[in-house]
Amino acid sequence: MEYKNLGRTGLQISRFGLGTVNFGMHVSEQDAHLMMNHVFDQGINFFDTADIYNDGLTESIIGNWFAEDRSRRDKIVLATKVYFQVGEGPNDGRLSAYHIRRACESSLRRLQTDHIDVYQMHHVDRRTPWEEIWQAMEQLVREGKVSYVGSSNFAGWDIAHAQGIADQRHFLGLVSEQSVYNLFVRTIELEVIPCCRALGVGVVPYNPLGGGLLCGVLDDSGTGRRRDARVQDAIKTHRPQLQAYEALCENIGLAPASVALAWVLTNPDITAPIIGPRTFEQLEQNLSVLDLKLSDEVLAKLDEIWPGPGGEAPQAYAW
Repeated sequence: MEYKNLGRTGLQISRFGLGTVNFGMHVSEQDAHLMMNHVFDQGINFFDTADIYNDGLTESIIGNWFAEDRSRRDKIVLATKVYFQVGEGPNDGRLSAYHIRRACESSLRRLQTDHIDVYQMHHVDRRTPWEEIWQAMEQLVREGKVSYVGSSNFAGWDIAHAQGIADQRHFLGLVSEQSVYNLFVRTIELEVIPCCRALGVGVVPYNPLGGGLLCGVLDDSGTGRRRDARVQDAIKTHRPQLQAYEALCENIGLAPASVALAWVLTNPDITAPIIGPRTFEQLEQNLSVLDLKLSDEVLAKLDEIWPGPGGEAPQAYAW
């Protein structure tokens, strides 16, 4: 297994992160434990979850896996998230110091651990001052409950703003950003990726397969992806691109999902894409991509089919 430093930190994580959003929904607890066993044996050490996933059930499933063998915990870089509403009260969401503290304690209980390695803000909260947010995070770090702080779904200027205030407080600040990124959605190439590169923030993209859109939806082979209304709408809008993409994959003898994942890994600014398999077959296919290298010719053709925003800002839109 290959490992990369998470941003400017000394922390090393595997080139894939195991996403767990399907645990407790599409994946039973028993199968989730088998999946975690398998990726753990393969050297994947970065597990990503969130307090909102399946109303906390996902964190509990991971916690039960840790409880089966306590030695696993110190070999895993565990990341979870805070922001979304987890209760009916007015302070049961967002990023107030009040909610951050309570949400962290709840996640620790469900995960059956005494610390979170990367505590990620699931969304920016522009109604809460950064002085309050950082004070809360600093307290958790001092108490040993959190090691690093990350962000998710932040704009480039949100990352820069947050990091500027963290620097003023002599706090490490953000070490990672988790954004949607795939061949179909390349928006973060405009400003988020350049910002993270400049500030030493690792990029751990989620949804690298475009929610199934890049998995061969025109030849579904009975997987049921086309039943999703969002995927159906995307097929109608982007059928020529999908036809060209799937034809390219067929010509080079690779599964569309493998090509999509390999493309994300090719970007040197990407630390570790988050994979979220529903089945062991999908998991094995994802893992096989670690040894796959796409040629320059194939990468050029992929750029033709799925063009990005035109480069990085401001060149992309200024001239």
